[in-house]
Amino acid sequence: MRFLNGETPDHDLTYSDVFMVPARSAIMSRLSVDLSTSDGTGATVPIIAANMTAVSGRRMAETLARRGGLAVIPQDIPLDIVAENIAWVKERPLVADTALTLRIDHTVGDALALLPKRAHGAVIVIDDAYRPIGVVTESDCLGVDRFTQLKDVASTEVLMLPVDLPAEEAFNRLDSAHRKLAPVVDADGRLAGILTRSGALRATLYRPNVDENGKLRIAAAIGINGDVAGKAARLAEAGADILVMDTAHGHQEKMRDALTLVRKTVPDLPIAAGNVVTADGAIDLINAGADIVKVGVGPGAMCTTRMMTGVGRPQFSAVLECAAAARQLGKHAWADGGVRHPRDVALALAAGASNVMIGSWFAGTHESPGDLLRDADGKLYKENFGMASARAVRLRTSGDSPYEQARKALFEEGISTSRMYLDAARPGVEDLLDSIIAGVRSACTYAGASTLEEFHQQSVLGVQSAAGFTEGAPLSTW
Repeated sequence: MRFLNGETPDHDLTYSDVFMVPARSAIMSRLSVDLSTSDGTGATVPIIAANMTAVSGRRMAETLARRGGLAVIPQDIPLDIVAENIAWVKERPLVADTALTLRIDHTVGDALALLPKRAHGAVIVIDDAYRPIGVVTESDCLGVDRFTQLKDVASTEVLMLPVDLPAEEAFNRLDSAHRKLAPVVDADGRLAGILTRSGALRATLYRPNVDENGKLRIAAAIGINGDVAGKAARLAEAGADILVMDTAHGHQEKMRDALTLVRKTVPDLPIAAGNVVTADGAIDLINAGADIVKVGVGPGAMCTTRMMTGVGRPQFSAVLECAAAARQLGKHAWADGGVRHPRDVALALAAGASNVMIGSWFAGTHESPGDLLRDADGKLYKENFGMASARAVRLRTSGDSPYEQARKALFEEGISTSRMYLDAARPGVEDLLDSIIAGVRSACTYAGASTLEEFHQQSVLGVQSAAGFTEGAPLSTW
């Protein structure tokens, strides 16, 4: 990457401060761009769901990995639960989505409680042999008493799709039958998943992020306190594909010591560590054993670090410097935080990041772990909170004595609750991913790049004023 006219700015930059200049391109289609990363994560799209309690759970991990990305299970989750989540994700299908299931004698109330858990918006009614016998959607439940049994509302004329049916043929069958979705069944007629028309299309456009056994990949985070070697060993044994060593201030001796210990414990497992914002910080963590440095202090939507402490750095410059330092050592950098638009993801990749972590943007989706709530105006939302906030500290210190909990609660940072409203047009994380990847692919074509490495090498960026950024934003009214 280089700056326009060869002039390197003498001040640090955020994503909003920069723009990319189009270049001569021979790329004829966005679909010919390969967005695979080379940092050991196996990602075929450079998107990672951040290790935030309100963002990454097993549904997020399954869905993102199926589309080529990755999710990081937070360090606050008990290890036995993390191990269960890893095993669960490893058993998910690569094409079909996991179905929500109920029995025929369950009620409309049961279905309504379950439907928000998945973006596909359907419950499959199954018999005792786990064979589909009906489908229930939200529209089937409207105006119906909540205690009504599903046998009285389920659609029983069910289109079945064989588990080995090619995705294009699955789409054609759904389209011909005028169905939005259908259960997927194995050779014995047992339910294997659910497939929507958009899901069938996505299966032809994305490649799953799978391990050497063809199972979906998942990452897990640990902190730098306590028995870090023991935690790392347990997560590796449970099948975690990547470990993320995470603390707000990654450039500290305790992180180096913990990282060195974990590297010895799991010598063959990719390790990401952070957060840092300087080349010195990146080099120190790499020398201690990190394969990937996580870059970003203060850019997150839920983070108050910069306002509380004055500490941090504009994210574009932080990524540019840390990624360059990592590349010189044959390692990689993740851009963590600060993305608000697809353009920000593209700019982080142009700066040299191998993956981009997204937190709050994904919190307001069906796949995030929180409960789906409704405000006074009927708009759907989920609660989000920062990982240094009072709420997160309370969860993280639940095993401490009341005295220790009270002491630590005095010094929290971050927002403890914020409403992340679901976009009515893009309520699922796959919907957001479509938008992000479309933007990144298009950016690559503007740069004349067919891979992420070419994109980084060939990108030419300029610096703009606030007015320049505003000029590029669409107007909602005219």
